[in-house]
Amino acid sequence: MATHERPENRPPQVDKSEPEITSPDPATQSHDRRSLVTTDHEVIRQWAEQRDARPAIIPDTGHGDHIGVLRLDLPGYGSHNVRHVGWDEWFAAFDARRLVFVHYEQRPDGSPSNFFRLESPGRGNP
Repeated sequence: MATHERPENRPPQVDKSEPEITSPDPATQSHDRRSLVTTDHEVIRQWAEQRDARPAIIPDTGHGDHIGVLRLDLPGYGSHNVRHVGWDEWFAAFDARRLVFVHYEQRPDGSPSNFFRLESPGRGNP
C-alpha cells in the first residue's frame, strides 16, 4: 500500500527560476538584481526590519481562524488600512497558508528595494 503525504505536511514548492534564500547571512548568498524567494523566517524578518517594515494584516478580511490578508507595513505606503500583529502570529499564518516570500534586495541603482510579494505556489500565481 502506497502512502501519500497530505499536502499541508509537504513544504511549499518553490519556483526554481528564482534563487531560494535559506539564511539571513548575506555572506552565504550570491545573487544579482533578480527576485529572490524564501520561506525562512529570519530572512523575512531581517529584510523587513532593514526597511522598518512591520508585520500586519488587512482588517475585516479574516474569517474563522483565518486572521486575514497578510502584509508587511512599509513606512510611507499607506499604513492607515492595516492592523499590526506580532511576528509569531504573522509567521503562524504564513506557514499555515504555505506561502513563500518573493523579494528584491536592491534596485538597479544599488539602493535597497522595498519590492516583495507573498505567493501561494500551489495556487498557480503568475
